[in-house]
Amino acid sequence: MSTYGYALYQLVFSTKYREKTLVKKDREMLFRYIWGLLNNKKCHLYQIGGVEDHMHIILDVHPVNSISDLIKDIKLASSEFIKSNQLFPHFNGWQTGYAYFTYTNEARGNLIEYVKNQESHHHKKTFKEELIELLQEHGVQFDERYLD
Repeated sequence: MSTYGYALYQLVFSTKYREKTLVKKDREMLFRYIWGLLNNKKCHLYQIGGVEDHMHIILDVHPVNSISDLIKDIKLASSEFIKSNQLFPHFNGWQTGYAYFTYTNEARGNLIEYVKNQESHHHKKTFKEELIELLQEHGVQFDERYLD
């Protein structure tokens, strides 16, 4: 028998020092690259989005992948892709660490819309405010000193 499963995740990570380096005109190329990477890892991408200083990825993670290895691979491969294609001239890498959250299948539609609307969402709140809300919503204990 093969291995089967369904695990809906939201992955969230930011640029190093939360620098606003992911300029809008080239983000779509980065998102397409990450989609291909996830596809090769047998993950199903539902939505990817973000703004100048961070990204959100909504996906079903295939059981052969661990979250930590998957995020490490995304960060390493996308950093190389950005540099080799000179996409974001001021990009200095991704921040160490990340956040991930699991959801039921019923939440998928709302999650997709949430990520699609990142631009307008961040006119109202910062990434740090958003991250604190997500951590609190999911009951994750955190030390605010490490959110900068």
